[in-house]
Amino acid sequence: MRKYVVNRPDPEAMGRILEQAGPEGVVLRLAWQAGLTREEISALTWNQVSFLDNRLELPDRMVPLEPDLRAELWRLYEAQGDLSPRVVLSSRGKTPLAPESISRLARLALDREGQRSVRLMDLRHDWILRQLADKGWAEVARISGVEVPALQVRFSALVAEKAEEKKSTPRSGQVDEFKLWRVLQAERSSPAGLALWLAWQLGLQAQEIAALTWDQVDFDRDALCLPDREVPLTNAVRRMLEDTRRRVRPGDPPQVLLTERSRNPVDLPRLSRMTRAALIRGGMEHTSLRDLRRDEGREDEDARLLEAAQQGPLSRGDVTALLGVSKTAAYGRLHRLTEQRKLVRIGAKYYLPGSVVPPERHWETIRAYLTQAGFAYRQDIVQLLHIRPKQCTLLLRRLVERGDLVQRGQKYSLPEPEKQKAESSG
Repeated sequence: MRKYVVNRPDPEAMGRILEQAGPEGVVLRLAWQAGLTREEISALTWNQVSFLDNRLELPDRMVPLEPDLRAELWRLYEAQGDLSPRVVLSSRGKTPLAPESISRLARLALDREGQRSVRLMDLRHDWILRQLADKGWAEVARISGVEVPALQVRFSALVAEKAEEKKSTPRSGQVDEFKLWRVLQAERSSPAGLALWLAWQLGLQAQEIAALTWDQVDFDRDALCLPDREVPLTNAVRRMLEDTRRRVRPGDPPQVLLTERSRNPVDLPRLSRMTRAALIRGGMEHTSLRDLRRDEGREDEDARLLEAAQQGPLSRGDVTALLGVSKTAAYGRLHRLTEQRKLVRIGAKYYLPGSVVPPERHWETIRAYLTQAGFAYRQDIVQLLHIRPKQCTLLLRRLVERGDLVQRGQKYSLPEPEKQKAESSG
């Protein structure tokens, strides 16, 4: 199969282009920093830009906003958000740009910086490759709008081994044991299923699973005799190994894990792919083989983060400084604690539960308050929800744009029909 070619841009040249304040700078940002297509850039409206949730809400997917892109869009919104519902406007007439005009602007800007072989679509594909460096196929499929098989056909050969290893690391989180049990039942004693059992119940590393041989399996002592330690077998793993042992053929290699057709030892890249595919099939796309192993250090890190959150909300930067990890790893830890409901996310900040009103209850809380009080200032809502003034400003602006609230000067109140409805239901 012919290798799919992506003409990746020079980051320094892109940095110079993105500094341009005109529409070409916005166009290239949306393609390179959010992976939008030409048509999506042309059709993008301010209603699809959620500054509160830090994402672009497209018809078929949600795209997270990088801080740099978010800051530029906010600057643009304040400058011309009231001119048109569209985000990208022409320099002179401030009118929406057609897809053809967007292509022309991008071509001129790229050519000026010597990026003549780079197409607008290459910027989107470069963004996809950067996402694949630290995210799984399923997650990148969700935020890019490209199905997993199509992504793998186009980009598998372009994803480096280091990126393949990195992409599962930041997703470490609490394992959903019910889902895992279903995965294990579905895979049974397949090579992927056995590898998952060895990681989950015995705590073996990927290298140890791939290198495991039958002379290390002692059924008499119910143990695996590894070079540096002895690992007791659980009943479930023993049954799996016995079932696998019965299928060994004359002439097979000594390794426990063999490919089902060619009967070759399973190497690390294949082990990673097969277990990852099994977990994705079972709805555990945020879980990796490494996550199944017990990690005692994870509990210590969680305790440090939760203790820090008692002093005020956390950001990714706070976690990066506290634990000495990358921003991607910091997001993984915060996301996991949010999934476990140990933290509540509002915008880019993470709070302890009980210290803040969660986002899903913002509207009902504001509505109940205004039904009783009649109107409120921004500071009233800040105190009501226990959020930061900047976050409150974004929330109120969004509610006003949606028609849920009416703003008169610095006062916010319910629209008359909504007020009557709330009073009658109360």
